[in-house]
Amino acid sequence: MIAVVLAGTGFFVYLQFRNDVDTAVDSGLRSRADELSAVVRREETSLSAHEQHLVGRADSFAEVLKPDGTVIDSSAVIGGENLLDADQLAAAARAPTFVTRGDLPSLDGGARLLAAPVSTPAGERIVVVGTSTEARDESLTDLEQLLLVALPAALILASAAGYWVAAAALRPVEAMRARAREISTAAPDERLPVPDTRDEVARLGETLNEMLARIGDAMERERAFVADASHELRTPLAILRAELDLALAQGRSPEELRAALASAAEETDRLTQLSEDLLTIAQTERGELPLRLEPVRIGATFESVERRFARRAAEAGRRLEVGEGGELELRADLLRLDQAIGTLVDNALRYGAGTITLAARRAGEAVEVHVTDEGEGFPPEFLPRAFERFSRAPGVRDGGSGLGLAIVATVAEAHGGTAVAASRPEGGADVWLAIPLASPSKVGDDA
Repeated sequence: MIAVVLAGTGFFVYLQFRNDVDTAVDSGLRSRADELSAVVRREETSLSAHEQHLVGRADSFAEVLKPDGTVIDSSAVIGGENLLDADQLAAAARAPTFVTRGDLPSLDGGARLLAAPVSTPAGERIVVVGTSTEARDESLTDLEQLLLVALPAALILASAAGYWVAAAALRPVEAMRARAREISTAAPDERLPVPDTRDEVARLGETLNEMLARIGDAMERERAFVADASHELRTPLAILRAELDLALAQGRSPEELRAALASAAEETDRLTQLSEDLLTIAQTERGELPLRLEPVRIGATFESVERRFARRAAEAGRRLEVGEGGELELRADLLRLDQAIGTLVDNALRYGAGTITLAARRAGEAVEVHVTDEGEGFPPEFLPRAFERFSRAPGVRDGGSGLGLAIVATVAEAHGGTAVAASRPEGGADVWLAIPLASPSKVGDDA
């Protein structure tokens, strides 16, 4: 690009200089032709009257011709030679004409002529003034040589300067690349060096560092998730292995075998539920939690959950009731909503006491689905992290995975809503989902 620009600049300079020189030469010839024409009009027959105009400088000359080409007078440097051919003579008889011709016997180099018609008392005449183009040609040659030397030198200097500037500008990028190569998963807290230039490179470094920070946080969450999941899976697997070993022991009675198998089945159910919860969490991490939206009547969902947990509640001596709000409708994923409400009922049966009530009410542009019990409620210090994964209230270690409320929050957020947990003033826990009546635009609607 620099070579193209320099070549174009040199070509323009050369053309402009040549045009200026030619203009200056032509302007001088016009002045001399006007002076000589004025003298010829006054006194054509007296050589002494205009001989000074015919002599000129060493590189200039002039002559006076008749229209037929006969030389009336001329400068000594050209003798009596007619400088115009027939066509040029005919053109000059009609209007002033510039002529460029080759070498003259008495001059070095070519010549530039101006022939102009003049009316005199003795008849029509043609005055011819000329000058050698040797000085012009030498000036153009000198300029060509200067450009041929200067432009390549300028190209080399500009390329070297451009390389130096580019190298200096990219040095921070190379430093960031080298540091990025050294950063590994073992040290996710390392960051790229950011130059204090406040330019595009600095902003790039800041953006990449922000990205590294997000990746580091995601990796930390992933490690914690894997560690917690491994811990949760280890306990039921150990219990399951112990129960199976116990069942295989010699001399076990049928009652003991049934008890061992029942315990193994319970742990298998727990593992199944845990794996489903982990799959839901993983789908949420990738933003792939599928929803199939359709009109849902809250009362129908309450009745389904009540039937599913009725036997378990009866065995525990607890009551499961459906309260008000069953007539409300909203667009939601029936299976996911049933999963979330069932999880809340399961938690109430595990950790609560007294009657469990399912109720719903309209709250602005959303529907709140509440599950309450009459137990001790949530410890105050647990409420801020109630919906975090693998979080349990202090002192609770009776087999829960700590994923139940996290799943509830996941389902609520997938519907564009929220999940809230609180302790009731009269005693007991109150957990609810607030789901907008309008389905979220980011969720696919397969209804």
